[in-house]
Amino acid sequence: MQLKEKVVIVTGGGRGLGRAYCEAVAAEGALVVTADIRDTAGTVASIEAAGGQAVGTHLDVAEMDSCQAMADLAVEKFGRIDVVVNNAALFGDISGGRSDHIPEDQWDAVMQVNIKGVWQCCKACVPALRQTGGGSIINISSLAAKYGMAFGLDYAMSKAAVIGITRSLARELGRDWIRVNSVAPGAVLTEGTTENMGDKKDMVLKAIAAGQSLKKNLNTEDLVGTVVFLSSDASKFITGQTIMVDGGTVML
Repeated sequence: MQLKEKVVIVTGGGRGLGRAYCEAVAAEGALVVTADIRDTAGTVASIEAAGGQAVGTHLDVAEMDSCQAMADLAVEKFGRIDVVVNNAALFGDISGGRSDHIPEDQWDAVMQVNIKGVWQCCKACVPALRQTGGGSIINISSLAAKYGMAFGLDYAMSKAAVIGITRSLARELGRDWIRVNSVAPGAVLTEGTTENMGDKKDMVLKAIAAGQSLKKNLNTEDLVGTVVFLSSDASKFITGQTIMVDGGTVML
């Protein structure tokens, strides 16, 4: 098992990609803290049914006290933090539209959750990672940050900022042996994608797959290996990088 007894926090772990990340790291032996503004009971039950260990907690990444409570719970329950997967983000919850028509309150909410939320979760967890002697932070960005996203300026901008956070923290935290990387997926078949795209989903997903070298829309199973790798000691000398998991849409 690649992650035996490593303590892994996954934000946005209640459904979709977040739940898939939780289940994948648990299958590799990790002790999982799944945190979400949504209910996490299903994720915990799935992990425990497979013989793993997990604890769920309510998390609002826009509130620093909530982020700190999550970090404190991980240490209280499992004694340490080894890995933080910053997955929580607004996507399915927002509506696309022309850049000059984006409501100001939606713009502010996206920045609050997708950018400030990542920073606050890092801020809450870094002291425990230092205490552990190092570890891994994995920030979930998006293909939108590199390719651009028409009718989704707020989301694309927020995910570009996640790459900036990743690079800056990698330079700052290297002295503490804390690695910081990001993963940038293309469109993945999840509940959030369905909610965001609505009745245009099939048309949009077909167009996205046509632009890839590997012409298939991504499932959650296509993403989890990268997160397991970045959580494990197999990636112990990789930091500051953004790994595109997009079927060969953008080649860096």
